[in-house]
Amino acid sequence: MLRDGKPVVFKAYGQRDIENAKAMRTDTIFRIASMTKALTTVAAMILYEEGRFLLKDPVARYLPAFASQQVALAQGGTEKPRRPLTIHDLLTHTAGMSYGPGPAKAAYDAAGMEDWYLVGNDETLAQWTDRFAALPLQSQPGEQFIYGYATDVLGRLVEVVSGQSLDAFIKERITDPLRMPDTGFAVPPEKVERLANVYGLEGGQLKLMETSATSDFVNGPHKLMSGGAGMVSTAGDYTRFLQMLLNRGELDGMRILAPHTVALMTADHLGPKSGGDADGFGLGFWVNVRRGGFKELGSEGAFGWGSAYFPQYTVDPKERLVILFMTQLRPAGNSTLHLRVRGLTYQALIK
Repeated sequence: MLRDGKPVVFKAYGQRDIENAKAMRTDTIFRIASMTKALTTVAAMILYEEGRFLLKDPVARYLPAFASQQVALAQGGTEKPRRPLTIHDLLTHTAGMSYGPGPAKAAYDAAGMEDWYLVGNDETLAQWTDRFAALPLQSQPGEQFIYGYATDVLGRLVEVVSGQSLDAFIKERITDPLRMPDTGFAVPPEKVERLANVYGLEGGQLKLMETSATSDFVNGPHKLMSGGAGMVSTAGDYTRFLQMLLNRGELDGMRILAPHTVALMTADHLGPKSGGDADGFGLGFWVNVRRGGFKELGSEGAFGWGSAYFPQYTVDPKERLVILFMTQLRPAGNSTLHLRVRGLTYQALIK
């Protein structure tokens, strides 16, 4: 946890490898799954600031494979989109792209699009995007909040517009300038020792699910740069990224985004259609519009998201606060620890 840019609590608890009694460390590397989305969103907004596109531009202008996409109907069959799919739709998860569920589920299943995890795919992001574009949308563009592959498509758009691979662009424009050396799309050999095991909570018991020896982040094809769920990071690295957003786009003299861009990202774009922990959704994460939006402790204007491996982050401009909880737990059973960490933090604030 940081307040006013200074660490309040930065501690490691438990073990990163229970079987070998290796303690969790503050520099432990975690798979961050959907917390990747914020990085890909910032990458896109960097290009937006450069005037490379408008948010209302059709996706097909940059990714022609989406030009003939259809929309699946609940009763079967498809229809044409009522309006073009836009970049804004990708940023707000209103693009009709799920992680499988919906009226196009059979088509998704047949194409192997059944899960958020793409790191093990033996294909490039360009190849995957072309395959995905051949599938129908799960809803009309802009009509529903549907959480899914939209940020992976956004990552491909970053590649096409920038002329760089997604990993290279994020490294050059975000993680290197912010001094986030352990954040990327793979774990190099010299850092494997720091990668935490993944455990699952089943029947109240922890079960070993993945080690570095079985991890695609270490031994996989390293071909598909998943902008939606494909990165690793550390608590220290990711906190620097979040502090940059709290500082309205700047950290330690390095400006990544303009203040007005961060303000746009952290404004509510969807209102009642929003999905996530709060009552609004910005560009890349939920936003808390009113104090009761969480239905838990929290301030107006706070924003954040989480990860399939159970981490959770909250950035609160009003309280000048960054809350980050990191772990590797999938499935998490009925645990609410990640949310209780946020509640404990807020109830500890006296001034």
